[in-house]
Amino acid sequence: MKRVLWIVTAVVAVSAITVSCSRKVTRIDPGEQIDLSGRWNNTDSRQTAEKMIDDILNDKWVGNYQEGHNGQKPVVIVGFVTNKSTEHIDAETFVKDVEQSFIKSGRVRLVQGGKKREELRAEKADQQTNASTSSMKKFGLEQGADFILQGSINSIVDAQKRKKVVYYQVNLELTNIQTNEVVWIGDKKIAKYVTN
Repeated sequence: MKRVLWIVTAVVAVSAITVSCSRKVTRIDPGEQIDLSGRWNNTDSRQTAEKMIDDILNDKWVGNYQEGHNGQKPVVIVGFVTNKSTEHIDAETFVKDVEQSFIKSGRVRLVQGGKKREELRAEKADQQTNASTSSMKKFGLEQGADFILQGSINSIVDAQKRKKVVYYQVNLELTNIQTNEVVWIGDKKIAKYVTN
């Protein structure tokens, strides 16, 4: 019995080593388009970010705001991008690119929102007790946002036997927080034909 158990253990070990040795990982260019499953992937995220960045930074809302505010740059906070699609899609991958473009452009100011803002406020609260008076940051001095960026991801799947068409539509919209006026709406539409 011990002999059989030893043989089985050896076979399992050899199989595991063989499987691990057969795996091959290759670094690729993040900009390279590789579609494996037909689901949402890094190419879709990148194309969405590129379209949204181009649209939002070249739209007239920035100039309109500056004209009415002595040339001041608009301040934007990013809200929720709701995923209503049939897949798990992490919107942060393209939203972060849009945020980065705001800062790099020098035309739009960005303030933290969501959990990061809560973390900042918690740190500020901690400083009231633990930091020196000269270095302690005060409450009530945050930069208020002028606009909030929100959005949604939707998808439609049409399938027949081993073929399907997947359609994604990502919408982002920018709203004036003071007036509730929507000043910009952008979208990115992606359609994929998948056969198995």
